[in-house]
Amino acid sequence: MAQEKKTYPAEFKRRMVELVRAGRSPKELAKEFEPSANTIRKWATQADIDEGLRADGLPTAERNELRELRRENKQLKLEREILGKAAA
Repeated sequence: MAQEKKTYPAEFKRRMVELVRAGRSPKELAKEFEPSANTIRKWATQADIDEGLRADGLPTAERNELRELRRENKQLKLEREILGKAAA
C-alpha cells in the first residue's frame, strides 16, 4: 500500500533550510526531525533556486504556473475532444 505524502508547514521547511545553510547536514537533521535527508536536501536546493543562488532548476512560482498550465491544457484537450465527438 502506498504511503500518504506528508506535508510540512512552510516555516518548518524554512527552518530546516536555515539549519543546512548554517552547516548542519541533512542526514543529522533527518535523525533529529522527521523528514528524510533527501527531502531536506531537496528543500535546500529549491530554496537556493528560488533565491537565485542556483540556476539549474525552475523557481517554485514558475513550477506552480507550469503545473496549472498543464492542467488547463489537459482540460481544454478533453473539452475539444468531447465537442468533436458531439459534432460528428
